[in-house]
Amino acid sequence: MPKTMLIAVGGNSLIRAGEKGTVAEQLANTRRTAEAIIGLIREGYRLVITHGNGPQVGAALLRSERASDQVPGHTLDVCDADTQGEIGYLLAQSVRNELARAGLRVPVVALLTQCVVAADDPAMQNPTKPIGPFYSKSDAEERKRTLGWQIVEDAARGYRRVVPSPDPTEIVELEVIRDLVDAGALVVACGGGGIPVIRDAEGMLHGVEAVIDKDRASALLAAQLGVDMFAISTDTDYVYLDYKKPSQKPLTRVTAGELEMHYRAGQFPPGNMGPKVESVLRFLKRGGREAVITSFVHMLEAVKGNAGTHIVPDGPARPLHAEEEVHLRR
Repeated sequence: MPKTMLIAVGGNSLIRAGEKGTVAEQLANTRRTAEAIIGLIREGYRLVITHGNGPQVGAALLRSERASDQVPGHTLDVCDADTQGEIGYLLAQSVRNELARAGLRVPVVALLTQCVVAADDPAMQNPTKPIGPFYSKSDAEERKRTLGWQIVEDAARGYRRVVPSPDPTEIVELEVIRDLVDAGALVVACGGGGIPVIRDAEGMLHGVEAVIDKDRASALLAAQLGVDMFAISTDTDYVYLDYKKPSQKPLTRVTAGELEMHYRAGQFPPGNMGPKVESVLRFLKRGGREAVITSFVHMLEAVKGNAGTHIVPDGPARPLHAEEEVHLRR
């Protein structure tokens, strides 16, 4: 059977530091990403690609707000859908072109993906995820009054809107993604963590203004697809202990238990490596076989076992208990 792999592409692979995020810049970056993907296909992997959308969804919200006096504005879930389409188009086109140059015949599809969240998830009552631009105090207060936004202050830069970041519980298009992968297609899915939706009492779906963590959604999709490897690309070659300290040490191969011990000891900050480590632990505790965290330029060598941080289960896979899910959300 062909090997399967899910790669969560980091935001730095799409918009690099110092860039404005123009379409030309993003196309250049997706082409570099596509070049690396070709090597993985040559290694025999069937691939699912997920990606972030932070800068893009912020830009979409800003466009919606600035043009609201001329056209109807968009809610956050619709902006999520917009940017899934935008980035999926750029990635799919770049991958198709690189496959053609390499003489490889692999179907490529970008799929709009919805992720179900629970209406009673505690995060829904505790918005913490900053989105969109910075505002002056007066502008922020006006938006809070007229639009009902939750606002937080960043002392150095101004005021910003915050929204909930609930856990994904279900991938709506899971079976479609599975069928496409089984048919040999490369699938781009769960962009930006997926479009957040809730189910009502009748089972109908409704979009909500929230942001789902991309790595959490990727871990859920990877586990439910049963992929052979879950890979997260980031801006470092390894997961490090004592990162950026004189005692900094790279982790090359660790068990889930060892990594969780370091996680509980506070080695991985919430705004940096923490969510990636948390997501890898979730994947492995849900029955995943192996995960790797590394930079995208080293992804091929990491898959071969020559680079990156490899994380493996401690022993026979077992289901993730409810109390473990709660701990990994903290």
